[in-house]
Amino acid sequence: MARWWRPVLLVTLVIAGSAVLLVTGWPTVEGVRATTAAAGWAAPVLFTLLFVGFTLVPAPATVMGIAAGVLFGLPVGLATTMTAVAAGSLIGFVLSRALGREVVAGIGSARIRRLDARLRRGGLWAVAGGRLLPVIPFPVLSYACGLTAIRLRDYLAGSVLGVLPSAVAFVTIGAYGGDPGSVPFLVAVAGLVVLTVAALVASRTRRRAGRTAGRTAEAPVPSGPVA
Repeated sequence: MARWWRPVLLVTLVIAGSAVLLVTGWPTVEGVRATTAAAGWAAPVLFTLLFVGFTLVPAPATVMGIAAGVLFGLPVGLATTMTAVAAGSLIGFVLSRALGREVVAGIGSARIRRLDARLRRGGLWAVAGGRLLPVIPFPVLSYACGLTAIRLRDYLAGSVLGVLPSAVAFVTIGAYGGDPGSVPFLVAVAGLVVLTVAALVASRTRRRAGRTAGRTAEAPVPSGPVA
């Protein structure tokens, strides 16, 4: 029983963070602007810290990406966004790895061993795909990866590579939102439409594959005479 205190602590931290978010309210672009306006030259640093916090709870991080473009423009906004993504990914992973991995590894399930082996071989691209097509919420994927045997360097590289396209799109929308007819704005919107459609297709394909696997597992095994 003693080994369960760590995963219980992890769940408690996530629930507490989500509760704080619900009490304080969802972030808005204007709210983020008001919070960082008084920071002066340190505004990008304060914004990055706020962004990191939002990557650890089920918050609408897309708002922060757009806010980064509105507040700092494309180059600085993208830099702050990717810094926050990398830091938030790392913190979520390390928390989960330290507090939950030992319990998961001790279960001894054959399915978990196969998943661990697969992620150790191709974890970078698995994470990149999960981040690129956000069927799984950002913090959920961070914590889930920490419970597996995926290498930290593969996880971080996959997170950065996978988030980069959508981050560029959201920051660009924020930076060029005042000119919605501009080429950068239209390209960013088109990119988000493509990513959204791809995520919907991936989600539907995954559900269909799950139903097929379930029917296969439930199908009776035909019996016949033994030769």
